[in-house]
Amino acid sequence: MSQDLAKQAADNGIRYFLISFVDLFGVLRAKLVPGQAIEQMQRDGAAFAGFATHLDLTPADPDMFAMPDPASLIQIPSKPEIGWLAADLHINGKPVEHAPRHVLKRQLAAADTAGYRLKTGVEAEFFVLRPDGRAVGDDDDRQAKPCYDQTALLRHYELIRAISDAMLGLGWGPYQSDHEDANGQFEMNWTYDDALVTADRHVFFKFMVKELAQQHGLRATFMPKPFMHLTGNGCHAHVSLWDRTGDANLFHDRGGELGLSTLAYHFLGGILTHAEPLTALFTPTINSFKRINAAPTVSGATWSPNAISYGPNNRTHMVRIPEAGRFELRLMDGAANPYLLQAGVLAGGLDGITRQLDPGRRLDINMYEPGAVPAGIPRLPLNLLDPGLVGSMSLIVAGQLFALLFGAVNPRLLIKRFLVVSVSIYLSPHGVSVSDFLNSLNLLPTLVVRRFAKTSSDPR
Repeated sequence: MSQDLAKQAADNGIRYFLISFVDLFGVLRAKLVPGQAIEQMQRDGAAFAGFATHLDLTPADPDMFAMPDPASLIQIPSKPEIGWLAADLHINGKPVEHAPRHVLKRQLAAADTAGYRLKTGVEAEFFVLRPDGRAVGDDDDRQAKPCYDQTALLRHYELIRAISDAMLGLGWGPYQSDHEDANGQFEMNWTYDDALVTADRHVFFKFMVKELAQQHGLRATFMPKPFMHLTGNGCHAHVSLWDRTGDANLFHDRGGELGLSTLAYHFLGGILTHAEPLTALFTPTINSFKRINAAPTVSGATWSPNAISYGPNNRTHMVRIPEAGRFELRLMDGAANPYLLQAGVLAGGLDGITRQLDPGRRLDINMYEPGAVPAGIPRLPLNLLDPGLVGSMSLIVAGQLFALLFGAVNPRLLIKRFLVVSVSIYLSPHGVSVSDFLNSLNLLPTLVVRRFAKTSSDPR
C-alpha cells in the first residue's frame, strides 16, 4: 500500500478521511478531513483539544496532533468514499506516552528488541438489540440454550452477511459466524494477525458492526453484561509469540506439555502473575464484574472465568489451551480497550519471560462445579473495590505492570484513569464520595513509586 495518502485518495476514489484515535476509555474519536487536505494532515497531523477526550490532560495543555498511519487505511465498506485511519497522538512533537495505540507500539518495540513478534486474534461478541436497546432484536429468539441456533442465525442473515461481506472485501479473512450462548448474541471470527493490525481491526470492527446494525434498523452493543439472566459479551484473545520475521511460532513445541514450549509457559506465568491488575484493562467497568464470577445464566453456564487458573481445552478456566502453539485468554470482555488489551497481554507475558515465571500446575477440572476450585487458587476480583484489585500489595504489582505499559507516568494517576469513572457510578448510590475513596489510596504513590524505583530502571 502506498504511504502517500493523497495518491491513495486519487487512486481509490476517497473523498474524505476519518483521522481517528481511541482514548483511554475506548471511545473512538475522529476528525473528517477532505481528500484535498490530506497531504497537509499526513505531514502535520489533525489538531485536537486533548482535555475534551479521556486522556487525562488539562484545558491548559497544548494542541494534541493525531498523525495518521497510512498502513491502517480502511475504506468504509458501506461508504467507500470515506477512508478510515488509525492515528498516533503527539504533543509538542513528542508522543503522548499514555495514548493507547502508543502504549501498544511501545510494547511491540520491546518485544521486537527481544526478538519476538506477537500475533493475536480476538472474538468480539456482541448483542443485536431493538433500536431502543431494551430487548434483543428478535422476538422469536427465546431458546434457553440458543447457542449455534441455525434458525436464529438466519433470521439475522442480512446483517451478518453484510458484516461478513465487508470483512471479505477488506481482506481480513473472516471464516465463520455463529449465534452465541445468549439470546440475540453473535460472534464473527476473522484471521489472526500481528497485534497492532488486530487491534486496529478490532477498533474498526466495533464501529462497523454498530453502523451496519443501525442501517438494518437494529442496535448492536459490545457491553459486557446487558442482561443479568443472559451470558455476557466476552472478547477472548488467542495469543502466540513468533520470531521477529513472523515465520516461526515460538510457543509451539511438539515435545512440550500440550504442545507448548518453555517460553510459552513463562509467558503464561506472567499473565497469571499479573491477572489481578490486568483486570483493570481487561474488565474495565462496573458492568464487567457482572460477567465474571457470575451466577449461571439461563443457558446453564456463564462461559466466563471465576478464578486465576489455566487448563487444557476447557472453557471454565481463565486461560484455555485449545491446541498446540497458542493460548486463549478468556478474561477480556467487550468493554476492553482494543489497544490496551493487546498491550496488557504483551507486557505481562514479556515480564513472565524475563523473570522466567512459572504458571504453576494445570488444572484438569470443571471450575464451575461447586467446591471444585482447589485451595490456594486465587479468585478473580469481585468488583473494582475488591481488596485483590485495590489492596496495597496488589497496587504495587499493578504499579509495576502499569509502569511497564505506560512508561514513567505517575502510577497513581494511571490506576485512577481506569477506576474513577466506574467507581463513581458504583459509589453514588452507596453514599460514599469518589474523593473519600481516592483519599483512602493516599499511600499508593509512596508504595508504588518507591517499589518501582527499586525494581526497575527501564520503564519501557
